[in-house]
Amino acid sequence: MKNKNSILSQLDWPLIILPLIVVVALCAVFMVSPEGSTQVMDSIRGFLSNELGFFYILSGLGILLITLYVAFSSYGKIRLGNLDKPQYTDFQWATMIFTGVFAADIVFYSFIEWALYAAEPRIEQLGGIQDWAATYPLFHWGPIPWAFYVVLAVAFGFSIHVRGRSKQKFSEACRPLLGNSVDKAPGKIIDLIAIIALIAGTATTFSLATPLLASALSRVFGFEASTALTVVVLGIIAAVYTISVLSGMEGIIKSASICTVLFLGMLAYFLFVGGQTRYIIETGITSIGNLMQNFIGLSTWMDPLRESGDGTFGFVQNWTIFYWAYWMAWCVATPFFIGMISKGRTIKNVILGTYGYGIMGTFLSFIIFGNYGLSQQLAGKVDIIGMVQDGMDINQGIIQIFETLPMTEILLIILFVMMVLFYSTTFDSLTLVISAYSYKNLPPGEEAARPVRAFWAIMFIIFPIGLIFAENSINSLQSVSIIAAFPIGIVFYLIIASFFKDAKKYLEEQKNI
Repeated sequence: MKNKNSILSQLDWPLIILPLIVVVALCAVFMVSPEGSTQVMDSIRGFLSNELGFFYILSGLGILLITLYVAFSSYGKIRLGNLDKPQYTDFQWATMIFTGVFAADIVFYSFIEWALYAAEPRIEQLGGIQDWAATYPLFHWGPIPWAFYVVLAVAFGFSIHVRGRSKQKFSEACRPLLGNSVDKAPGKIIDLIAIIALIAGTATTFSLATPLLASALSRVFGFEASTALTVVVLGIIAAVYTISVLSGMEGIIKSASICTVLFLGMLAYFLFVGGQTRYIIETGITSIGNLMQNFIGLSTWMDPLRESGDGTFGFVQNWTIFYWAYWMAWCVATPFFIGMISKGRTIKNVILGTYGYGIMGTFLSFIIFGNYGLSQQLAGKVDIIGMVQDGMDINQGIIQIFETLPMTEILLIILFVMMVLFYSTTFDSLTLVISAYSYKNLPPGEEAARPVRAFWAIMFIIFPIGLIFAENSINSLQSVSIIAAFPIGIVFYLIIASFFKDAKKYLEEQKNI
């Protein structure tokens, strides 16, 4: 009893109770009035992406440039922690970085994203499906979105491993700039915004990709593809990652290794068994070349006349801004995790390594899975573009891609297991981090108590169920992330400014030793 009472006294209750109230209230609204809530969300999203879209665009490019400056400046030489060598091997570190992000979403979008762009006027303006429907996914999942993770991973890693701060929260990273204000109302507001943004981001992730897993089970075992089956899949994922997260870092390392092996095996199968090896490789090389040649233009293009859309929203408002917001909403926890597992590495190593391993895994997924699907579309074996235009279930389109390969059922089972493990590893890392938010103080190296981790594991599953029952479209789910990311973007700059102020002071201290 004493131990239980001790845990209860250590918890930061406002940051537990208020998010719970918000999540339950939002679930009730989405389930009771799905159409009305969707209209409200879309209206807010429209204002943010249409009128303030420049904020997201400039933030993305600016933060990318900041990370490159930090890596190659004197800041890059700072070592995170007092270890002579990194805490984890390069393989362990790389697998945890890739699987610690929303790797299940990366796989999901790899199969389908080229088709979502194919009918967009923007793609036709640039030169057509072959070159640009395969290029834009690399842009939207490339250096700029990873920069959001990188810059905060460095700031949080410095705060935890160099300064030894015991509060693992967004607000604590702002202490060098805001001072003791982070212990008062301003700090509580920052942390509350961060937690709600993270819940919104994870809800979007679950709501987008879990219907694919339900469709896979339906295809293999003959179950009816329904909302109920999707909720069952959510329950399976929740059970797996709850069990795993209770085992701590050891469970995360094992899960990351297993799902990375499955991922690489499936990539090899699609590349060498699908009969499109040359096409996949050549289209991938072309896409990377297009991206490199046009990167600055893609990063700054805003379409002021909205000529790439319906006159109200253009391609950049519908897609680029959504993706930047999507990654920003996820930045509440994942960079903390990357910072935590980077003990013993220099800041330069963290920046370049995260870019290298993260982008490599992401690009391999989009180039191989995406270009294989595109090849089947151009060969007339599937018509996923038509399904997208007709508003049909795109998950069935992904299933059709699998049906063009031998051993479809076995592949779909592997896909199911792989994505469940991806979800498990991703949410293991998120739960470990967000559980630390629940404490007033938690020394570096210590993990939150199991009941606290179990609470957040359950919390992460509630909101997605509400969204799934409301049967929100991709557009509506995008709205959730865009709205949640805006206040987080403002906090970004507070954290970056705090890092520069504190790191400069640290370098000066080292000179005087």
